[in-house]
Amino acid sequence: MFSIFEKEKLASAGMLVCLGLGILLRIWLGILYSGMIRETDNMASTNNRLLRQCKLKFANCFQLNNGVANIPVFVDKFISRLALGPFTFEGINHLSGQLVLLSAVFSGVGVCRSIAAGRMLGEILPFYIVSFFGLYLYFSVSSLVDLKGRRRILKINLVDYLENHLSARMDVTQEDMQNLFGKNTQTPRAASRRTVELMPISKAGERFSAKDRERFPAKDGERFPAKDGERFPAKGGEGAGSGESAAGRLKDASAGDAQSPFSQASARELEELLQEFLTS
Repeated sequence: MFSIFEKEKLASAGMLVCLGLGILLRIWLGILYSGMIRETDNMASTNNRLLRQCKLKFANCFQLNNGVANIPVFVDKFISRLALGPFTFEGINHLSGQLVLLSAVFSGVGVCRSIAAGRMLGEILPFYIVSFFGLYLYFSVSSLVDLKGRRRILKINLVDYLENHLSARMDVTQEDMQNLFGKNTQTPRAASRRTVELMPISKAGERFSAKDRERFPAKDGERFPAKDGERFPAKGGEGAGSGESAAGRLKDASAGDAQSPFSQASARELEELLQEFLTS
């Protein structure tokens, strides 16, 4: 009865190969999810590449945003993007189903060719038998593997670790760094970033140019420095500074110049950053 497979080799081979690949891919996905679930029990020292990427992404988001607002959504995005090379886990799951359907198509092609060749029902019956048993085997394996249940367990374990273990540990680490180095301690990533202030705001006690005097005219009872070396008067009026000696004014001017944020080095760095910004 099964001699029909030798007569229709192409249709028989396509049916059996697609059916076997569909079932094997479903079993392989179940093994991958089971391995990740086992590794989540020891996330601190896991060697799983995908779980280590999850920890690294979470740590970077936590440091950049000072916390992660919705950890379950973060875990859902991570699980939906699980991939091995160019193939995602979801894509492999769908490919498994499509291969099983393709095996049914090959079986139909074999039946049609057999009917066209004038064969009887008893001769083409093996195609129906293999198709029915193949579909039964595929759905049985799918229920045993239970990919949705494994994904749910993986999500629960990851949320538990990230929310109850890793987040609390990172908060303690940042608090220890602030206690050791002060409250203005920045993370290495934040400290390495350089910013450019395109519109510096003049402060009281700094020099004003002629253009600044035109844009911001002095009010009654106020005056701007007449020249570069002159400073603003004290808040009490011009008379408050009349008792200072020339040496004191020169000392204040030199101290103000030393404290100015736009030193020669910072001006050179600002120029390099602006050139890099304009040419990029």
